[in-house]
Amino acid sequence: MGGFVLYYCFVICSLLLVLYGVGRFWVKPKRVERKLKQQGIAGRPYKLLIGDVKEFVRLITEAWSKPINLSHQIVQRVDPFTLDNVQKYRKISFCWAGTTPRLIIKDPELMTQVLSNKQGHFQKPPLNPLILILTRGLTTLEGEDWVMIPEFATSCRNMIQQWNQMIGSQESCELDVWPQFQKLTADLIQLTLEAMQTLYIPGFRFVPTKKNKRRRRLNTEITAMLRNVIEGKANALKTGKSRVDDLLGLLLQYCENENESSTRTIGLTIEEVIEECKAFYLAGQETTSSLLTWTVVVLAMHPDWQEKARQEVTMILYEVLRLYPPAIAQYQHTYKQTKIGEISVPAGVDIILPTLLVHHDPELWGNDVDEFKPGRFSEGVSKASNNDQLAFFPFGWGPRSCIGQNFAMLEAKLALAMILPNFSFQLSPSYSHAPHTVMILQPQHGAQIILHKL
Repeated sequence: MGGFVLYYCFVICSLLLVLYGVGRFWVKPKRVERKLKQQGIAGRPYKLLIGDVKEFVRLITEAWSKPINLSHQIVQRVDPFTLDNVQKYRKISFCWAGTTPRLIIKDPELMTQVLSNKQGHFQKPPLNPLILILTRGLTTLEGEDWVMIPEFATSCRNMIQQWNQMIGSQESCELDVWPQFQKLTADLIQLTLEAMQTLYIPGFRFVPTKKNKRRRRLNTEITAMLRNVIEGKANALKTGKSRVDDLLGLLLQYCENENESSTRTIGLTIEEVIEECKAFYLAGQETTSSLLTWTVVVLAMHPDWQEKARQEVTMILYEVLRLYPPAIAQYQHTYKQTKIGEISVPAGVDIILPTLLVHHDPELWGNDVDEFKPGRFSEGVSKASNNDQLAFFPFGWGPRSCIGQNFAMLEAKLALAMILPNFSFQLSPSYSHAPHTVMILQPQHGAQIILHKL
């Protein structure tokens, strides 16, 4: 009798698991697909479990297998899957990341609606927990949880000194500027990139693998370093030896909103300040390294602009950001049913806003869209594209735009202001034009230039 009961329970549990699997991995995706199609939105048909992963990998592998001609027509190489989807199914279309539906919106007006998030129905897509080991700052938080320039200038001076030593008594030397601009964040960034490309298994981050140990060791070291800096700044503020004249000071001032009994009110804790510093370090530094690398490459392709860059650096940086945006797309996620224009979007849908495709759209920028023309921004960002329509989203837009955009631009301007009076540069014969994206837009085979001392 007991055996029969166990067998009966096993059968019931098995049937429930099967029903759950069918509902979760087939019925639910097909229901979303049907709702989108009923509104006239076309896309790739759902494939059980894998979605469009195979097609995505095939197109990326083919596109990244060889460099392209020396031009700014990079969309086909950098993001072939999204481009193919838009060309086949129009500006509003859908695809599948495994069992998760993704709605691609290549329409600036609708993009601003999503990024403004007035109804509060959008949030960042769920992140791999391995990334959260390294940073849980503003860039990853939702809802209510939503000093460095002098140090950067010192780093620039040190880098310029190293470049002068490399040239020595010669007139020039070859240099790969990508690792030069990236090296300060290399270890942390590499671990984050690996985590983003890893299929996460629940609980895997607790397994004592070599990489997990390295992540935790690095996190401990960075946290300890930041804690020392933050506590030193806090003590200096209390004794009047420092002023609230930088980002860290502002964050620490916000900490003072906690009351004496340590009951949480609206302020930040020291631990949260540490996480914010990590977020700025990770996102801001990597964005700056990408922007500086592509600016040097583009100026090497257009040497006549190297002299102009001393007077028109902002327009040049904007145009480089248009052609080579560090983040090639913005990502949101619907946690409840919502409206985007006339489209009713179910809960649980990833929203892809393809910045790179919009920045290279001739309808928005004209037939010279793939040419380097900083003069587009002579009257500011709002009037740079056709018909005065906002079509420039290198740092996102609205309340959830990149928190480090002003910092990244300031760093880039400072670096160029220090580099250009000392050097001119041209592309090396060994340079292969191969932009691709792994978290950010970067040169797949490096950014080799010939550096000339002025």
